[in-house]
Amino acid sequence: MINWDNFYVFATVSICLWLAGAVFALRSSSKSKVAIVFTSGGIIILGIFIAGLWIFLQRPPLRTMGETRLWYSFFMGIAGLLTYIRWKYRWILSFSTLLSTVFVIINLMKPEIHDQSLMPALQSVWFIPHVTVYMFSYSVLGCAFIIALTGLFRHKEEYLHTADNLVYAGVAFLSIGMLLGSLWAKEAWANVSWGRYWGWDPKETWAAITWMGYLLYIHLRLFRRTGRKTLYALLIVSFLALQMCWYGVNYLPAAQQSVHLYNRNN
Repeated sequence: MINWDNFYVFATVSICLWLAGAVFALRSSSKSKVAIVFTSGGIIILGIFIAGLWIFLQRPPLRTMGETRLWYSFFMGIAGLLTYIRWKYRWILSFSTLLSTVFVIINLMKPEIHDQSLMPALQSVWFIPHVTVYMFSYSVLGCAFIIALTGLFRHKEEYLHTADNLVYAGVAFLSIGMLLGSLWAKEAWANVSWGRYWGWDPKETWAAITWMGYLLYIHLRLFRRTGRKTLYALLIVSFLALQMCWYGVNYLPAAQQSVHLYNRNN
């Protein structure tokens, strides 16, 4: 039976495969099929754990921060792999592996208490696509963040074009996730809390800030001549805002009554 007790086995295998893929990518002067196989293997292993945990919990593993970290590591691996296959950056797998591994290790060191039950508000049909689409957009924008950090210190013109494509895709999924979240809020919280599409909850406010940050980047790229350092800095700041939206607001006093703190017994 797959559960949190044997997570360390799946985590260790996934990390080892990701590290092997990153090493082969760095050592190859062209796209390495071996790197793709190893990285794909790590993603599949983590995917098997997520599927098994879903069966064990009898609900989608999306309730706690620890569970969303699983999805982020999973999608970060996919985003890094697709970026490597499309643009052949040898170093991208190293950075995507690093980010995925960090979140896996956090789960190993400090797993939350995982309850099998879902409170009524999280049983909405819109909840699962809302969170999974968000996690995928976070991972794609995470790759854009890696590109921005790299370009800030070692610029190549192709980096901005790659960042453009990643931001376009990431913002598209982010927008869909926000729309699904609004539908979820309207339906799920109708009889529990405020029952509106948008309520300027702290997490919603930071989601809007993040969204506007990336839209500003798109606007500057399409309609204004802006220095590359400014563009890279904007991508970095927007990604930090995204991190604040994801888990930073959970520590704000104003967010303690937020409907997005899923550990409440509503």
